[in-house]
Amino acid sequence: MRVLLIAANTELMNMPVLPLGLGCIAGATQQAGHDIRLLNLMAREDAREVLAASLKDFQPEVVGISVRNIDDQVMAAPKFLLEPVKAIVSYCRSLVDCPIVIGGAGYSIFPQSALDYLGADMGIQGQGERAFVLLLQRLEQGEDLAGIPGLHLPGKGLQGKTNLIFNLDDFPLPLPGVHLSAPDNLEDQPIWLPFQTRRGCPMKCTYCSTPVIEGHVLRRRDPQRVIDSLCGYVAAGFSRFFIVDNVFNLPPAYAKRICEGILKSNLKIQWRCILYPWKVDEELIKLMALAGCEEVSLGFESGSPRIIKSMNKRYQPDEVRHICTLLKKYGIQTMGFLLLGGPGEDKETITESLVFAESLKIAAMRITIGIRIYPFTPLAAQAVEDGMVRGDDDLLFPRFYMADDLKTWAMEIVKGWMKDRLNWFM
Repeated sequence: MRVLLIAANTELMNMPVLPLGLGCIAGATQQAGHDIRLLNLMAREDAREVLAASLKDFQPEVVGISVRNIDDQVMAAPKFLLEPVKAIVSYCRSLVDCPIVIGGAGYSIFPQSALDYLGADMGIQGQGERAFVLLLQRLEQGEDLAGIPGLHLPGKGLQGKTNLIFNLDDFPLPLPGVHLSAPDNLEDQPIWLPFQTRRGCPMKCTYCSTPVIEGHVLRRRDPQRVIDSLCGYVAAGFSRFFIVDNVFNLPPAYAKRICEGILKSNLKIQWRCILYPWKVDEELIKLMALAGCEEVSLGFESGSPRIIKSMNKRYQPDEVRHICTLLKKYGIQTMGFLLLGGPGEDKETITESLVFAESLKIAAMRITIGIRIYPFTPLAAQAVEDGMVRGDDDLLFPRFYMADDLKTWAMEIVKGWMKDRLNWFM
């Protein structure tokens, strides 16, 4: 079948992000024998013209649209990002008569309500490599769609239980320049190629949507396959990578094997990753530095032990401080994250967090005021109990957890702190 895959993310929030998930779908779809074409609409002012040309030229039999973000998670003035996606769906429908399938990380958090809002024909929740290929097979053969994992249909709901892919090596990583490449309109911007060695997160933080998207179970690719893929990317001309694993350092032994593999292969690459501030020792940080790691995102979220515990975190502020010291020792820059306003937060704990963040003396600090409430999380249940949202609210349109008496005060005090700290931002 001819399958047009569209990355519908048109926003440039923080930095250009290439559609890794869609690239994985493209690789699996092509491996199954289908004819694919990819279209990345990121930052395109001429999105409709480019889309029309692709639809007319390719005449797809199925259109797949990836939704990465629902909103920008900014409580003060949230930007809802599904309106342009809805326009893309409508435009596709006006030009071609074929099934339109929605998927992606953002869509997977709100599978039924997002499908209804966007007006697509069907949607696949969660990891789509196996499910999308099965869907194409059923469509091609005119068979019933019942039982396809994670498939949602308008008015009919979930057709088959969403299943995790446990053996990631069953499916290829996207090929550079084939399934994953920078769009022409962004060639002059630095691109950090997204790369994933494992999926899932076992940490169970109270506010996090990752388990809904990837599951609680951590699944890893074979380390040698990871290194072989990196070698292929380097041979294709890529040298900067953003390892987007939710927790690069877990388990520590696996993270060390990846670093050792990069060193053994003599890959001269630069990379970033995300660390969970727990189970990080000096050996790992040293290996990361030697292997080319230049920056880590460290989401410690709070400097208050009480709030850290309420978020179901497993570390203490002293561990965060020790990790920051190690990162600085080995020349790895740190971007820290504070997430203010959750259950139990008050003026004392917010001030405690700001003082703690200042004491770390790290390269950059990103502060979020108000926590986006996602369905099926402990935070959502707490928000219902506290009367912040209704129990029947599907939460597709952004809602935030933040005590009323803290909203104005928190914004004013954070802006005051940021005034003299140019490396702090919201």
